[in-house]
Amino acid sequence: SISAHDSLGSNLAVQTKNNRVLRVLPVENESINECWLSDKDRFSYEGLNVPDRLTKPMIKQDGKWLEVEWQVALEYAANGLRHIANGAGAEHVGALATGGSTLEELYLLQKLVRGMGSENVDFRLRQSDFNSDDKRQGIPWLGIPVADISRADHFLIVGSFLRKDHPLLASRIRQAVKKGAQANIIHSVDDDLLMKVANKAIVAPDAMVDLLTQVAQALAAEKQTTLSGLPHVTVGAEAAAIAKSMSSGDRIAVLLGNFAQQHPQAAQLQVLAQHIAALSKGKFGFLGEAANSVGGYLAKAVPAANGLNAATMLANPRKAYVLLNVEAELDCADPHQALSALQSADTVIVLSAYKHKALDYADVLLPVAPFSETSGTFISTEGRVQSFKGAVKPLGETRPGWKVLRVLGNLLKVDGFDFDTSEAVRDEVLHGVDIASKLNNGVSGVELKAVSASGGLQRVSEVPIYATDAVVRRSAPLQATQDAATPKVWMHSHELNQMGVAAGEQVKVSQGNGSVSLQSAVDDRLPKGVVRVAAGHAATAALGAMFGTIKVERA
Repeated sequence: SISAHDSLGSNLAVQTKNNRVLRVLPVENESINECWLSDKDRFSYEGLNVPDRLTKPMIKQDGKWLEVEWQVALEYAANGLRHIANGAGAEHVGALATGGSTLEELYLLQKLVRGMGSENVDFRLRQSDFNSDDKRQGIPWLGIPVADISRADHFLIVGSFLRKDHPLLASRIRQAVKKGAQANIIHSVDDDLLMKVANKAIVAPDAMVDLLTQVAQALAAEKQTTLSGLPHVTVGAEAAAIAKSMSSGDRIAVLLGNFAQQHPQAAQLQVLAQHIAALSKGKFGFLGEAANSVGGYLAKAVPAANGLNAATMLANPRKAYVLLNVEAELDCADPHQALSALQSADTVIVLSAYKHKALDYADVLLPVAPFSETSGTFISTEGRVQSFKGAVKPLGETRPGWKVLRVLGNLLKVDGFDFDTSEAVRDEVLHGVDIASKLNNGVSGVELKAVSASGGLQRVSEVPIYATDAVVRRSAPLQATQDAATPKVWMHSHELNQMGVAAGEQVKVSQGNGSVSLQSAVDDRLPKGVVRVAAGHAATAALGAMFGTIKVERA
């Protein structure tokens, strides 16, 4: 099989007995995962057969959940969608999916929604800045083959919780550094990367655009050239040191991590990183967030010009939503906003392997198979297409997601839903497509402008390594690790002292209309004015967006 939990596409051997997955091991592939496997891939299978698995279709009537036959649930779902599309209008139908869904599921989901006349479909649930959408020259990807990372001699890594978001890519970068490569880091946290870092600049989120502008300006000076369109900034010592490092070398990689891609000024960071890569004659790329970060674009699971992206769909609630593998309070950039949009909708159809908070807001629950019980395709961050088969039969009355979407398409009389196999769906998506020619990180026409300081404390949030998707979140051994502990509120001691709070005391954290009580902790490597509190976790789901102003006070 192929890993469903990050964008690398690690090759797996899934070992089963009596129709249960009992062990997962690496399959050696030198150009992807070598002989390694991350703990996430190795132990996530423990989340497959858990008490909250959804194994029968359910519908909500008079506020009560009833288990029903598939035909009843599917017709109920189709009628709900038809009612909204014919009444309020197709633009009131929206579809959201996670990037860990298969290519086939994502393709049929967008085909279903578009067949009904809506363009509102998106898989980029944690993104907050969509300014580059109509300015991209192609599909964002890693920018180089995975195997070439080990051979690079200079890195600039912007906004990445590298070891936790991309464990095996971090290992390759570490190997390169051991051989003499220089790693330069720009981020809002200063986590231990277990390798020598040549230069780093740790700044608050609202200072990142300014810092990258400084690096680009200093690098242009090193190369004795000028860059047009840059706001003028004063170059500090950290930016100058990074520029000096990036001005030499033959194999240079500028990589944007999850934090940079989810950043409110993501488009500007991308343009600046592109300038830096061009000046240093290096490669520029994205460390993809999910198994189908590239595949989602190829499946067209993104809105066209007149469609709404994920953030807009939730900020301006629709009357009907179709959710594919989504746990809204854990998978979206602004969980508070996502839940309120879903609770206000007339119809919410959830395709999921699990019962979860959707019991509060959904109208129909359709049990779809996790990666171990379905066939499908993931297209990794380097653009590698890898298909896999189900390792075990679907649990209970669970069905593969592509089959459920196929039947919904037929019930709604949408053309082109007569597929017999997932391979037939994949072949329709990829027929005649030269993927290499579609991969292009270029973006043009994004205006660079100075970002004003936000005032107040700023939130910095990662999605912890064992909180990234529904299967991992339910794996008991992974949830027993330190990485899965209840998030703390990390701040510089200067800030805590000002509040008169000692590390370890409870604090009240408020953002938007939500607040939670969490334990405080000190990290003097954080920039001042920053509060680090993780997203993707039930304990912080009542808060607002992953970025923005946040308030902390004594509990």
